Amino acid sequence: MSVKSLDNPFDAGSNLEHGSSCSCLSCSTVQNANRDLPQSQEAMIDRAVESAVVRSLFNSDLERRSFIKLIGKGTFMAALASVFPLDALKAAVKDSHGALEKKDLKVGFVPITCATPIIMAHPMGFYKKYGLNVEVIKTAGWAVARDKSLNKEYDACHMLTPMPLAISMGAGSVSQPYLMPAVENINGQAITLHMKHRNRRDPKQWKGFKFAVPFEYSIHNFLLRYYVAEHGLDPDKDIQIRVVPPPEMVANLRAENVDGYLAPDPFNQRAVYEKVGFIHLLTKEIWNGHPCCAFACSKEMAVSMPNTFNAMFKAIVDATHYSSKNENRKEISAAISTPNYLNQPLTVVEQVLTGRYADGLGNVKNDPDRIDFDPFPWHSMAVWILTQMKRWGYVKGNIDYKKVAEEVYMATECKSIMKQLGYKAPDSSYKKYSIMGKTFDPSTPDAYVKSFAIRRDEGI
Repeated sequence: MSVKSLDNPFDAGSNLEHGSSCSCLSCSTVQNANRDLPQSQEAMIDRAVESAVVRSLFNSDLERRSFIKLIGKGTFMAALASVFPLDALKAAVKDSHGALEKKDLKVGFVPITCATPIIMAHPMGFYKKYGLNVEVIKTAGWAVARDKSLNKEYDACHMLTPMPLAISMGAGSVSQPYLMPAVENINGQAITLHMKHRNRRDPKQWKGFKFAVPFEYSIHNFLLRYYVAEHGLDPDKDIQIRVVPPPEMVANLRAENVDGYLAPDPFNQRAVYEKVGFIHLLTKEIWNGHPCCAFACSKEMAVSMPNTFNAMFKAIVDATHYSSKNENRKEISAAISTPNYLNQPLTVVEQVLTGRYADGLGNVKNDPDRIDFDPFPWHSMAVWILTQMKRWGYVKGNIDYKKVAEEVYMATECKSIMKQLGYKAPDSSYKKYSIMGKTFDPSTPDAYVKSFAIRRDEGI
């Protein structure tokens, strides 16, 4: 459709027959500047419908213009509205224009409280709100979640924030372009130790300890490494770090296969509930506001099913904001603690989500920010994760930190979705962080990596 055909069909002075390449005076640059053209995609659809209906009533554009001059624009519009449901037709066309390419979706999740928005969006109707029929599928661990996603068994998946970066770079798996539209949770993790270590709270006493993390490409692995290294321990020489799926962590702690873990909840709180472990510290004490889990999908899915992807994006952002409100946490706890989701005692899930919890050492603590939910995928978060992948040798050679971060983390798109839904979004996608008292500046990532005495990096 030419641009000229989008002129106002109710205006007797407009000409609907001239194309965009027409060189007549009425189509000149000067005249174009004063034309009543639609300024948004929605307005363009409305104008195209109006033009098609009006054109169908006349044999020529000259006849249309003469008739409107004779009876007037307002009279013509009123007469047409009295016999033809123009607004209904516009709405139908717009609905068709944005039709979902696929409504029945499979979304994988690992049963942890970090996945709260992805999980609760199912029983609490957030997917249905956006026209989706989503099956959320419980998944044992991150390797399985990654492989099922790569094999297209899942349309989208709950992932750890480093995973889409690693998959896109081919670190730990075949390389495939992946996107991270939204973060799920911030904070919400802890270091839990076996009860026999309740008098060994100084990390310098942990030489020889065996620790579990849920996945190599996880914020858990990178925060644990950061924490012990800041206390003078080499995480590859002074301790052992094993990958254990989250649902198996409490059993491994009870059997003393591990001395502790840096893990997602509810398994820190479940260890306290089972009286086999205590919470040494919450990870917010290492980095307050750190990201953990996310909603992710292949770039292919987003490109091939843009309307479905957009609906899913909105559902997740909406559910994440709902989860961020403390007054909703008990309701959410009841919805997701059931066997088909987390399969945990309600009191365990409530202690995590409300922040009023027992630490296993006889204390009851109140920390509403123990876990929080914020969908915005800061590019600076991605850059920090990449520096730790570089620091510990998970990626080799030079990294274009900014390019990778901005290709995978969809900050601009998330900002747009947040604004569409009426939520406040940050103006920038980069900021500095303080992590155990050390400042991270995302504009100088290589200098940051070099600043650590304990590291495995090469080629900086």
